Amino acid sequence: MSDRKLHPDTLALHAGWRADPSTGSVAVPIHQTTSYQFRDTDHASALFALQELGNIYTRIMNPTTDVLEQRVAALEGGVAALGVSSGQAASALAVQTLAKAGDNIVSSTALYGGTWNLFANTLRDQGIEVRFVDPADPENFARATDAKTRAYYAETLPNPKLEVFPIAEVAAIGRVNGVPLIMDNTAAPLLCKPFEHGAAVVVYSATKYLGGHGTSIAGLIVDGGNFDWATAGDRQPALNAPDPSYHGAVWTEAVKPLGPVAYIMRTRTVLLRDLGSALSPFNAFQILQGVETAPLRMPRHCENATKVAAWLAGRAGVTRVIHPSQQTGEARARADRYLSGGFGGLVGFELKGGVDAGRRFIDGLKLLYHVANIGDARSLAIHPASTTHSQLDAEAQLATGVSPGYVRLSIGLEHIDDILADLDQALTAAGA
Repeated sequence: MSDRKLHPDTLALHAGWRADPSTGSVAVPIHQTTSYQFRDTDHASALFALQELGNIYTRIMNPTTDVLEQRVAALEGGVAALGVSSGQAASALAVQTLAKAGDNIVSSTALYGGTWNLFANTLRDQGIEVRFVDPADPENFARATDAKTRAYYAETLPNPKLEVFPIAEVAAIGRVNGVPLIMDNTAAPLLCKPFEHGAAVVVYSATKYLGGHGTSIAGLIVDGGNFDWATAGDRQPALNAPDPSYHGAVWTEAVKPLGPVAYIMRTRTVLLRDLGSALSPFNAFQILQGVETAPLRMPRHCENATKVAAWLAGRAGVTRVIHPSQQTGEARARADRYLSGGFGGLVGFELKGGVDAGRRFIDGLKLLYHVANIGDARSLAIHPASTTHSQLDAEAQLATGVSPGYVRLSIGLEHIDDILADLDQALTAAGA
């Protein structure tokens, strides 16, 4: 289209696609197929040997999903992406690409409850240790690192703690040690570009803001192409030692002609191939529809959420408001440094009446939906301690930012007066 660098608003509509070469279709077709016809036996062999890139089976790749992958990679400034069945699958595969039984990763304590459970229980059962550290001091990551550490993991705008992660500081620590930083950017698409601050991999639950419509589950893993896996050597054996699951390929060598894509190629051709958490073509199409409007939606989410946070801060029955606009000190400095164009669409708060008041508030809502999702065009609310973070013990809940009376709001695109009116009547019903 152009040699000049395009703006995100334009990339969201055009990256990865112009028109179907056979029909001229401008809309991306839904390639609802399992398999693809090979030209001949030589063609099939070349595809399976990674001598040529192309479609083999939709569990591994699909033309509709390919457009989504290219588009999100372009928006993030990465070299390649991989669509998977959910954000949980994205988090799991992102780690499992590098770590096996006996290895460890170091993770921020400020995590979504589902990710905490994945790391603290399921990965542990698979032999991968996850060491949780407080991100308030970036040096905690260095202290927890040893010869078996394969990655650092964190959320840009942690759900529900909402204190922005020190991306550049931790990424720099990791690069000295040959350890990549994996950033979950689910709550901050277009607001933050983790690769610009040194992150090596970005993951998304595309179900949330990238989709925006609450209709389809999807996940994405984006490779920044900016981490020198080969130099990391023994620190990253998954990419530098012969891989018995793929003809003994040494990934940093095997895919060198394709560019700096060793990480994402192993994720696709080994992890996705073997575990099968494929993104359906229809869901890829649905997420593409959301991506097209994300540059328009995110500013409205941010604007409404900031107004809600300020309104809640003036409410006598509210003891605490959790939102970057209400933070001070280092937390606010990080929000200002890493977020551009707004502070996201999530708001948390606590009531004087604690958990009982929080429950009454949730039950009193009429406009806002009581659901477990975030990032929907509609405004949503939930009580994390009894739902999304209920499998965590009390200590782990507090580490992630969840107190017994914490209520999380995902502020949507409705008129701000209607949002505030519903919050007002629900707070009144809760005795706040």
